[in-house]
Amino acid sequence: MPLKWHFKYLFTDNHICLQEKFETLEWNFGYMNAPFLDIHGLPGHLIRRLNQIAVAQFMEKMAAIEVDLTPVQFSALCAIQSHPGIDQASIAGLIAYDRATLGKVIDRLEAKQMVTRQVSPQDRRAREVTLTQLGERLLQQVHPVVKAAQTEILSGLTTEEQQQLILLLQKTILAGNELSRAPQRGL
Repeated sequence: MPLKWHFKYLFTDNHICLQEKFETLEWNFGYMNAPFLDIHGLPGHLIRRLNQIAVAQFMEKMAAIEVDLTPVQFSALCAIQSHPGIDQASIAGLIAYDRATLGKVIDRLEAKQMVTRQVSPQDRRAREVTLTQLGERLLQQVHPVVKAAQTEILSGLTTEEQQQLILLLQKTILAGNELSRAPQRGL
């Protein structure tokens, strides 16, 4: 049986306060049989939960096709495919990961023979990364699977709501990009 909770959050000076009971949301916890908590209306909590769902869907889909690939590895491969010979720092900026983490991701992709690295002729300190044929084939294999996972994540929304959510997420990310420990950067 759905639980009905009425609440309104007031956003001021980076504080979120439960101000007054305002609008109705129906939460059907079903199998969880859990009470509604104040955090269930906080954007950060909801975004974290959606990320958990997205990662779980991604990993489940990869396991189903017996591919050992994480979401960040997929993102890195996509950046490399779009920009062959890109340096590691630029990959980190494009997919919004810190350089240290991205270096380890590239290490794992190189160990799986998905990418190759070589010293840049323009800057001896930089390492240029390129997909191998195996990396290219893997991306061709997983792209439709990843797309299906994304569709499944948003399956509870209408097409219009899906488009609206994507636009609102992009707008929120753009507004808060510099607040991140690893802001997204262009080339």
